[in-house]
Amino acid sequence: MREQQDVYAALTAESEEIDALVAELDEHQWALPTPAAGWTIADQIAHLAFIARIAAAAATDVERFEALAAPARVDFQSAIDAALAEHRRDTPAANLACWRAEREVATRGLAAKPADSVVPWLVNPLPPAVLASAGMMEVFAHGQDIADALAIRRAPTDRIAPLVAFGVRTRDFAYLAQGIKPPAEEFRFELTAPSGQLWAFGPEDAEQRVTGTAHDFCLLVARRRHATDLSLEANGVAATAWLEIAQAYRGPAGDGRRPGQFAPVPG
Repeated sequence: MREQQDVYAALTAESEEIDALVAELDEHQWALPTPAAGWTIADQIAHLAFIARIAAAAATDVERFEALAAPARVDFQSAIDAALAEHRRDTPAANLACWRAEREVATRGLAAKPADSVVPWLVNPLPPAVLASAGMMEVFAHGQDIADALAIRRAPTDRIAPLVAFGVRTRDFAYLAQGIKPPAEEFRFELTAPSGQLWAFGPEDAEQRVTGTAHDFCLLVARRRHATDLSLEANGVAATAWLEIAQAYRGPAGDGRRPGQFAPVPG
């Protein structure tokens, strides 16, 4: 139960930090371009509002969820684009208010579910904590885009633990996105938390291994940094190849980020 609750606390804290980054932005800043091609900071918040709306419905209203999810099940990218176009008709302030309201409903609704239950989602039903972890990935990824647009360096914290576990859990999403059969062999992940604690997953004797910092692992699986710019190492042919394609979300991989794209920014 402690781990179950920690993911909701982590999701709340992550969302509040990104909220604080944008809450006082002026009109010019809302329109700043982000590393996601064609997306402004306002678009990033609009997208988070859309994802939170679906998650809130999944947690509290199955019929509403099915209505919202139907277009995404037919063509996920088109549904994302259509939702963004709809949200662009609203002001940034309206989208921020929408994200705040929907994420609270989603988080509270998921936290109230029994740990061993499932809630509907776009491909398969998921345990509520896993869906919250997926939400954490969304906020972390799009929050990083916002921070990059504002030239802000976010301080890593151990609340990324659910996202790290989710990134390990979704290892095979990278292969599915590339049309590659996932290897049957398990990987060993040994990742150092911001606090210095070691987070390990997978068989200790696995030949395929990924090691490095947990925060950089999150940037990798969210495709917000290129593997060559991260403090991560792979041992084994399969693990080395995985670093180049890693992603913790279903659907197209997108362009990702170029090597050396981001210069260090002040704290």
